[in-house]
Amino acid sequence: MIFIKGSGDASAAALGARIRRLRRSWGMSQADLAGDDLSPSYISLLEGGKRLPSAEVLEQLAVRLRCDVPTLTGRAAEASECDLEVELKYAEMAMQNADPLAALAAYRAVQDKTTAAAQPKIWYAAEQGIALALERDGRLEEAAVHYEALRTASVTSKESVPRLTAVIGLCRCYRELGDLSHAIQIAEETLDELRELKLTPTVIGVELLSTLVGIHSERGDVHRASYLASQAIEQATAITDPKALGAAYWNASVVMYRKGNTADALALIQKALAIYAEGEDQRALARLRNAYASILLQTEDPQPELARTVLTQSLESLLQVGSSVDVAYCRSALARAELHLGRPEAAVAHAEQAMADLGVGHRLQAARNLLLLAAAQLRLGRPEEAKSSYERGALMLEASEASQQAAYAWAELAEILKLCGEDERVLWAYQQSMRCIGYRNTLMLDRLPLSKSS
Repeated sequence: MIFIKGSGDASAAALGARIRRLRRSWGMSQADLAGDDLSPSYISLLEGGKRLPSAEVLEQLAVRLRCDVPTLTGRAAEASECDLEVELKYAEMAMQNADPLAALAAYRAVQDKTTAAAQPKIWYAAEQGIALALERDGRLEEAAVHYEALRTASVTSKESVPRLTAVIGLCRCYRELGDLSHAIQIAEETLDELRELKLTPTVIGVELLSTLVGIHSERGDVHRASYLASQAIEQATAITDPKALGAAYWNASVVMYRKGNTADALALIQKALAIYAEGEDQRALARLRNAYASILLQTEDPQPELARTVLTQSLESLLQVGSSVDVAYCRSALARAELHLGRPEAAVAHAEQAMADLGVGHRLQAARNLLLLAAAQLRLGRPEEAKSSYERGALMLEASEASQQAAYAWAELAEILKLCGEDERVLWAYQQSMRCIGYRNTLMLDRLPLSKSS
């Protein structure tokens, strides 16, 4: 057996933890790592710190985990700051190339070669990258843990940890997980801190404002969202930063869209498109096109063919530079466009593929996909499947605190039930809709005796 620096139970546990971390970063199971010559139970013992592998096994594991033996054993020579910055650049390139698993492994390899105490800026930059890679891979709960740790560390390591970046990432995760209240609380508290400090507007500050606009809009609080959107545009104009202004226009268009003012929403998002088209962020431009296409479908004179063309272009781009979640959002929008064009079969295909791309983490978007799927199923004459999809979608929206959207979903379910002749459940569905928008039966009419005609 090979003896690792500081051998004993502690070193075995450290090696096991490192193997487990690298394995998960590549999305491998224990069986995948075991291959044909080892067993999953042996990998489990290694990761539990109950076995120390031979030199031959270490080399095999290092190849499968795409690292070298010194990195795997924790005996890598102390790297210079310059070397680690180069490795960070490679990790960033992997992220830009829409390969979050490779980026995750690269960022973790950087952390294995230093510590937060020795090289804090390097270590926390890698931690930020790990959080973003997990988020892009759809592992939102894991990402939120890292963003929370960064937010906490920013209190004591202000120079090394960009607090607002951590807060914005955390809000994105909680928004997608459906915990809108928590996301709003964190963002509002951070904005209050900035106001107390009376700092001049910054690009990252505008980004936080814009993020909060989107969350309030999702929750149905369009008045608060509208106020914050106007603040974001004002601040972005003051600092004359195109990216900040583009983001502010983007989120302001979402607010107008939620308020039913599609003309203003279209004008704002076209301004945002003009700004992003001059930049180099192809992923953001493709995601913005998704939003643009959604508005095209909701105008007084819908343009589904144009929306479908825009979304097809967006999908081609996102398949190259986007994450699986980005692609899922695009497929959802395509499903809606196909419904408008009277192609329910294509809509079902896009909605089902979007559900598969999203996985289990993105509850809010999964709920919207279910509603799209239900509408397509209804068009195809499959009311029972449609009822099931609508009910699941409405319950998920309600659990995600998107009460206004849930109210619409329950009302649409009532219409489906009416078409199916289930009159008793129609009333129940409408009651669920009213409850989501805050209605309560304060008169208790259901408990009062009704007068009988003679």
